[in-house]
Amino acid sequence: MIPGPEVDFSSVGEFLRFRGRRQGPAEIAFFGGNFLGLPGDRVRFLLATASEWVDRGELDGIRFSTRPDTVDSRALDLISGFPIKCVELGVQSMNDDVLRRSGRGHTAADTTTAVRRLKARGYEVGLQLMVGLPGDDEARLLETGRRIVGLSPAFVRIYPTLVLLGSALARWFREGRYRPLSLDEAVDLSMKLYLFFRRRSVPVVRTGLQPSADLAAGRGMVAGPYHPAFGHLVQSACYLAAVRGALRRWPVSSDTIELHVQRSSISRMRGQGNANCAALQKEFGFSVVRVVPDSSLTDDLIVLPEGRVLRVYEPANG
Repeated sequence: MIPGPEVDFSSVGEFLRFRGRRQGPAEIAFFGGNFLGLPGDRVRFLLATASEWVDRGELDGIRFSTRPDTVDSRALDLISGFPIKCVELGVQSMNDDVLRRSGRGHTAADTTTAVRRLKARGYEVGLQLMVGLPGDDEARLLETGRRIVGLSPAFVRIYPTLVLLGSALARWFREGRYRPLSLDEAVDLSMKLYLFFRRRSVPVVRTGLQPSADLAAGRGMVAGPYHPAFGHLVQSACYLAAVRGALRRWPVSSDTIELHVQRSSISRMRGQGNANCAALQKEFGFSVVRVVPDSSLTDDLIVLPEGRVLRVYEPANG
């Protein structure tokens, strides 16, 4: 989160004490706002303060999120020399009509230009997308996916659109001008986008919003497809879609079926509350769907009856 006027970096020290001797890189992040939209002296003050932790060797670098239209030569010159590893852009969509209807204030061309400028300066670039924006649909969403793949980001994040208290979207919702996705719709669209990226070797580092006390309690949210385990629901939907497609190609005559997966994938295959097993029973008439752990499998492989091997994230042909 971007600190307010009175900056308190004590949480960094608390994190380092909690982290202890754990291995792996750690960076200080300025998220939750438009970082390069802040006044220049504020940006440099925050980066200089954060850099002290990096200079001492306690953290490995800095990252921040910002809007695509704030990435210009002036801003890039301003942050030059600081140990910034990654910049994440709040792209949300690559369809200009969706961006206009959502009041985003930038265009798809702004995103393309921002990515090019950041890469030219040597920064890692991550892109953040939203599912369920005003005017969006599956065709537009997948076209956004295609254009994002063409930008070759280091990773993407996928978030469902929520209607938050006091927002323009809340007013449109009350006036009947905007209908948020249901949870099932949001999971289904996110799953299709997630699969699109995974099959083209674009890492998806997060699907769904970080759970918070306000969201969990329903405070601050008017409507929308919030779920604390949204990412798990999306991955479970990927496993269900893969098995459904395989069973339609290769019918199983038995009234029971065993699906072998890597132990860490059991919950994804079963689905939340065994929902995937129940869906397979209903559609294919199985009396029992048994999910069996198999340590010899990688985490995206499923072995069906007769030894048929299914890859959940099968690479795309094109």
